[in-house]
Amino acid sequence: MLIRAGYDIALTVQAPTPMVLMLEVHPDREPDLMTSQVPIFDPPVATQRYLDGYGNRCTRLVAPPGTLRTSLSFLIADSGLPDRCMPGAREVPVGDLPADCLLFLMGSRYCETDLLSSVAWSLFGHLAPGWGRVQAIVSFVHQHIRFDYQLARPTRTAYQAYQERVGVCRDYAHLAVTFCRCMNIPARYCTGYLGDIGIPPVDYPMDFSAWFEVWLEGQWFTFDARHDTPRIGRIVMARGRDAVDVALTTTFGPAVLSNFFVATDEEIG
Repeated sequence: MLIRAGYDIALTVQAPTPMVLMLEVHPDREPDLMTSQVPIFDPPVATQRYLDGYGNRCTRLVAPPGTLRTSLSFLIADSGLPDRCMPGAREVPVGDLPADCLLFLMGSRYCETDLLSSVAWSLFGHLAPGWGRVQAIVSFVHQHIRFDYQLARPTRTAYQAYQERVGVCRDYAHLAVTFCRCMNIPARYCTGYLGDIGIPPVDYPMDFSAWFEVWLEGQWFTFDARHDTPRIGRIVMARGRDAVDVALTTTFGPAVLSNFFVATDEEIG
């Protein structure tokens, strides 16, 4: 299947402001692109594209005073298949993990493993290691948190989401990631596009989405605590320890988001 996706975002600043944008498709999915994904800027600005330490594609620039608009529309090929499932996948003992997985066992800005370790072991310690334990974490988080777009808060941590029992997709992902790490299962936070493909339309404004991946049986698998079901048409943009590492826009100075539009639709015909 083909998916048409993109965004139209505007930021307003009062003085020249350095920025880093993480708004492009992850290099893993670039071979699937059917069109270019070079962002358009209005007014035009000089940019530097680079890969960060996690392999995410970033754009560096200095926004001039006023409103800077950036937009992108692209067409990408997708298998049309839901997220992979392997119910028998086993956990890998910490001593046997690849070195680059160890980072995803550690606490991070939004994933306080120290505060949630005892909770995690009391909830999931009696379960057999492997896919089933991860699925139990996903289902618990899905039921524990109530989705409320109006109560989104960019500073909410996994521990606060556990206490407050409300949030948006990033809060579901942060809590599930934290529980997995507490159980010695490497987990990394993901952001990207996830449209209403293969499901009834959802009565919320389209936005970028957050989910997570865990290392089982020697490979990364996708899980989504917000929806608690395999989904079709997921397009990853960035991966990291938590939302800090995959921020869509990082501004080194005051900036006001003056326009935000995201689209993800199956291309028909």
